[in-house]
Amino acid sequence: MPNDWKLPWEGGCLCGSIRFLVSAPPLLTLACHCSWCQKRSASAFSPVISLPGSGFGITRGQPEAGWTPSEHRHFFCPRCKNWLFLAVSGADIVNLRATMLDEHRWFAPYAEIFAQNRLPWVSTAARHSFSGMPDARTFESLMQSFALEGARPAS
Repeated sequence: MPNDWKLPWEGGCLCGSIRFLVSAPPLLTLACHCSWCQKRSASAFSPVISLPGSGFGITRGQPEAGWTPSEHRHFFCPRCKNWLFLAVSGADIVNLRATMLDEHRWFAPYAEIFAQNRLPWVSTAARHSFSGMPDARTFESLMQSFALEGARPAS
């Protein structure tokens, strides 16, 4: 159903200096267990919503790019230092941290990546689990099945 995503969604950083709008359905939801996400989020994993870049826009403030060990650009609020999203290098994809949405209780990871780094006491509701980073073909397949089966915001 075209409107089952209940778009648009709004969100922002902890202090409210950065605000954004999501106007396109997500491509995929993930739990990333990589050690970088664990350290960056100060948590067991990072809840990620992959979005088409054209469906994500900053409506207030100017996020800053921070240091990263990868080719992807990570953005944060310059005031409260909240890590907000990353821009996937070479693709029109934004990986938004799900908890930055004003209403994020619907979020459920469809897949988990870097499960080899998952802390022993952590479990997720993800339907698919990968010890590392899946290849592009696998991501394409996941996005297709997520479009039909992925969690949606409640009515």
